[in-house]
Amino acid sequence: MTYRYKITFAYDGTNFAGFQVQPKQRTVEQALTIAVNKIAKKPTPAIQVYGSGRTDAGVHALGQVAHFDLPFNIPNEAMRKALNSILPLDILVQEVEQVDESFHARFNAHHKTYRYRVSLGEFVDPFKRNYTGHCKYHLNLSDMQLAAQDLVGEHDFSSFVASGSGVKSNVRTIYQVRVQADEANHEIIFDFTGSGFLYNQVRIMTAFLLEVGSGQRKVSDVKRVIVAKNRDLARGTAPASGLYLVNVDYDA
Repeated sequence: MTYRYKITFAYDGTNFAGFQVQPKQRTVEQALTIAVNKIAKKPTPAIQVYGSGRTDAGVHALGQVAHFDLPFNIPNEAMRKALNSILPLDILVQEVEQVDESFHARFNAHHKTYRYRVSLGEFVDPFKRNYTGHCKYHLNLSDMQLAAQDLVGEHDFSSFVASGSGVKSNVRTIYQVRVQADEANHEIIFDFTGSGFLYNQVRIMTAFLLEVGSGQRKVSDVKRVIVAKNRDLARGTAPASGLYLVNVDYDA
């Protein structure tokens, strides 16, 4: 008999080469796998950890989700403490829950929310450089908010996906886009909630909206570029440092 555990965790992606295991690279999945197998006393074959999705090098998470199976039962709180005592300090397990064996962190996810933080100012703040993007131009918030609404709905986002994606379809559904000013921290915050996102899609959409806000593009350009299905019309990609996976929702 095995017991399936769902874990919710945060990580600082600065010193990780992304989530997915890669040869000779430090990754979040690798760190989790090592910790879980240490708790399980290094069984053969090794226990696998399944994440809700990948994040790229330098991307952070506030509420990533993964699952794994253990051959014995450990109480949830004991498991949380055990994982956090082994994991490096740039990963923190926030919650552990035993779930039915039908649960899958990736395939059962209904929607995800990503946040992109943009620091404003003439120069890059050295204390924010690993945790935000940066824009030195004056931004028109209302123009960005209007343009963002044209991203909402089911669309073919071929204009907003980086090369090397490898998926069969670029059709995705975005349920909500919010653009807000965080005046206390001198930042603009972009929140995107959708059924799933393509390779670099959030970073490309953010860069596009920043061009709208700075007057380099028209508000109406979002619709035109979506219809064109041409990546060359949306060339910018915001840096990985400002992107956060906020949460993964399993309820419809």
